[in-house]
Amino acid sequence: MTISVAMAVYNGEAYISEQLDSILEQLSEGDEVIISLDPSDDNTEFIIKKYCRMDSRIKLCHGPGTGVIHNFENALRHCRNEIIFLADQDDVWKPNKVEEVLQRFDDKKVMVVVHDAEVVNECLEIQLESFFELKNGRAGIIHNIIKNSYIGCCMAIRRKCLKKILPFPSRLPMHDQWIGILCEWYGKAEFIRKPLLLYRRHEGNLSDIKHASLKQMFAWRIYLIWAFIGRIF
Repeated sequence: MTISVAMAVYNGEAYISEQLDSILEQLSEGDEVIISLDPSDDNTEFIIKKYCRMDSRIKLCHGPGTGVIHNFENALRHCRNEIIFLADQDDVWKPNKVEEVLQRFDDKKVMVVVHDAEVVNECLEIQLESFFELKNGRAGIIHNIIKNSYIGCCMAIRRKCLKKILPFPSRLPMHDQWIGILCEWYGKAEFIRKPLLLYRRHEGNLSDIKHASLKQMFAWRIYLIWAFIGRIF
């Protein structure tokens, strides 16, 4: 199976080289890394273009500059291979990630695979051994609407799901929950209870792991349910 890696990037100079190195060493000749780069004010574009010159599997496209959700949507639209891995700019893939995820796709009914991650700090020191323990990671559409355990950087999907997923609804709080529950509706979700990624938390993204207010979370879920019903019917 050939794979595409969809990466949304913005001001990523600090960690993107380490992430790209961990990804590229696992890819085969026919694979690709699609980087959607939102306008940045650091050296990210220079770094990516250097990688593009060294490795033709990396393809750079300009992001819409309207936030991470639209940036990921743009990356996904450019993916051409059978299996699509989502990737953030600041994590590190463990050496066996691609191999173990692809094994789950041998089951043709599987539409999405999610694996566990170790939460680490800027220096890759482990802060939490299992993200699944924090989020009660498991399959189940209702479960993941109430308490989402679909985390984009730990997900891979079949490309044919894109016609169901895209375009993203306009008011999604985040794309990964939407992708996960729709893929699960149209097929099977596999959760690998093994950390295959170092999920880096730092000043630029630390708020991602915190909760919004109860009122905001309730409003998001009502919109998510409404958008989900509208899409499947």
